[in-house]
Amino acid sequence: MGFLKGKKVVIIGLASNRSIAWGIAKSMREQGAELAFNYQNEKLESRVKKMAAELGSDLYFPLDVSSDDQISTFFDEIKKSWGNFDILVHSVAYAPSSQLEGSFSEVTDRKGFEIAHDISSYSLTAVTKAALPLLNPNANILTLTYLGAVKAMPSYNVMGLAKASLEANVRFLAYDLGPKNIRVNAISAGPIKTLAASGIKGIKAMLNHVEKVSPLRRNVTTTEVGNVGAFLCSDLASGVTGQIIYVDSGYSIVGMSHD
Repeated sequence: MGFLKGKKVVIIGLASNRSIAWGIAKSMREQGAELAFNYQNEKLESRVKKMAAELGSDLYFPLDVSSDDQISTFFDEIKKSWGNFDILVHSVAYAPSSQLEGSFSEVTDRKGFEIAHDISSYSLTAVTKAALPLLNPNANILTLTYLGAVKAMPSYNVMGLAKASLEANVRFLAYDLGPKNIRVNAISAGPIKTLAASGIKGIKAMLNHVEKVSPLRRNVTTTEVGNVGAFLCSDLASGVTGQIIYVDSGYSIVGMSHD
């Protein structure tokens, strides 16, 4: 029997079977959870339908997190299907590609800044607010961040600012929802060659660098991140909230490295 047996999980942001969201979904399913998903648009519907089926689910509904109306409708559908649920996974981030290359001060513009923060950070607050009436006691909320929230990274640019906002979001939500016994945490994963990461210039060099200098001398996998996600959303982690958990082969602890 898995440690998430009987838990119902809503995963927002699954778009590829190479993504961290897929790793989390797989790990949670292996631990006995039931899953429901969103798809951002019609183009992604068939892909999400196929992945959901692989994980024993036929629950997938349209949701673009930039629309409050769609957020409301999405959770109405979850309520019709399940009533209440236990775990909300937020795996959503976006900035226009024009913002993710070149000099931060030169390429960052007002619109790009707004979009990055709206989709990558505010959406966590928005979906949490809509989900709250449906969350069971001892519920969990999980999101995904990156080291660029706390360290300057080439080309990560405005996404680093958005992830810093997301991490503050985790702390404020954890403080706000703690009295309801709802826990909120984030995983800061090391670089992984996902569909989303392909939009960041220099991802290959980042992967090579982490492999060379991280304490474990390798990159992490979506499965490793997924396993930690499943743990954080289980009763095994009942005393953990408001935390950023690094799953990065230890890269974030390194100050200087030997060649």
